[in-house]
Amino acid sequence: MADKDEKQITKRQVPAVTRAVAILRFLARSNDPVGVNPMARELDLVPSTCLHILRVLQDEGLVEFDSQTKRYSIGIGILPLARSALQKNTFSVMIQPRLSELSTRFGVTSIATQLSEPGQMVVVALSQSSLPFRLQVDLGSRFPLLISATGRLFAAFNDLSREELNREFAKLVWDHPPSFEEWLTEVGEARERGYAVDQGSYISGVTVVAVPIFNEKKQMIRSLVAIGITERLGEGEIPKLARALMDVRNEIETMQITTGS
Repeated sequence: MADKDEKQITKRQVPAVTRAVAILRFLARSNDPVGVNPMARELDLVPSTCLHILRVLQDEGLVEFDSQTKRYSIGIGILPLARSALQKNTFSVMIQPRLSELSTRFGVTSIATQLSEPGQMVVVALSQSSLPFRLQVDLGSRFPLLISATGRLFAAFNDLSREELNREFAKLVWDHPPSFEEWLTEVGEARERGYAVDQGSYISGVTVVAVPIFNEKKQMIRSLVAIGITERLGEGEIPKLARALMDVRNEIETMQITTGS
């Protein structure tokens, strides 16, 4: 029985697949098309291997090649896959109407995020505010795991050492960066009250409020986030907004338990 269990949990390494996924993620993060050699250096690949994989991905429509510049970019062939994944994500389907209610009630942009690739959160559902001036967020947008209010929550509710946090914190880009010690204090506050707030640190003039969503192992894998203009969100509104986010979170968790999804 022990041998059978060990076989069931053993993962076989498939280097070609791992490298192809790394290339797709790299191109998705890149603002501009990238040549083979810089890409290979960044991903620690042999250039010829990188080129062979790129050609296969190009044939499948997942990457695009500019014959004049000899550079590659992410292809539109990825869109049907992403759209299908979001449509079949039961969490996204359940949360969407509730995000719309939050946006209408508080005049904020409401989003739901989910842990995707290592070190990244991705927006899986959103609702824009109906106010004339609002913040633009796109479905599928990615951002660093430890940034802003969501990042404080992830640091608060996941088992990361101080050294790991310090190393990843140093990579973050803020409009008004807090010191690491200030950030750790805010992480502790988020742990105590169950929600996190970022007032102008990540984006100047913008307040971000977030609550965590946990998996069965009590690890934070998702978050609900409200983003608003700081001048429109007074101190008295932030606790109300956080409570509303928590109510939505609790409702969704109850639905998931009931449906088994």
